[in-house]
Amino acid sequence: MTIERIEGRRRSAARRTPRDEVVPEAELTPQVRTVLASLTNEVEALRRDLQSARARLELAEHVADQDQLLPVLNRRAFVRELARHIGLAARYGTPASLLYFDLDGFKRINDAYGHAGGDAVLANFAQILCTNVRDTDVVGRLGGDEFGIILAHANEAQAHKKANALMDALTVSPAEWNGKRLAVSFSFGAFELSASDNAETAMIRADDAMYAQKRGRATQ
Repeated sequence: MTIERIEGRRRSAARRTPRDEVVPEAELTPQVRTVLASLTNEVEALRRDLQSARARLELAEHVADQDQLLPVLNRRAFVRELARHIGLAARYGTPASLLYFDLDGFKRINDAYGHAGGDAVLANFAQILCTNVRDTDVVGRLGGDEFGIILAHANEAQAHKKANALMDALTVSPAEWNGKRLAVSFSFGAFELSASDNAETAMIRADDAMYAQKRGRATQ
């Protein structure tokens, strides 16, 4: 067989549709056409069901990852994202830093205004964090009044700079509840991620840095 004949057969096969191979045109009686249309409708219905199932799964995953009170990641999802960024640092040398926050004076707010006042402070702080970071950064609530940010493509010095800017933003825009301004500040720790870290050690080191700052303020 010549190359020309082989190529001609290949082009002819490429032009054939699945319907051509399954049912010759001459055999497409009205009954066959009805069956094919029914099968096509069933396939389309299955495709829609699959899309709906995928949408429900994505929604369930989103709900499972989100904090119960605030529009940020919960601790489990945040730790997962932290591990992913450490992996990027190990594989590609992509820099990233972790900021660990603890609100100062939060217990005083809760004692004076109850949980509703405390929730207003938490919501305000979460909003400040979310509106002052990039889409590539990750914000999470780590428990109680502790929060974290993963800053993509940022070293430790840049993380400190971002934390100071967030402090300024919180000072300018404190929480308001029942006509009262509920002002709080925060302590923070910064830690630059490296390939030798894991999520647990990174959290511990950032947490240690945060408490060191908090103790330093207490002795001043």
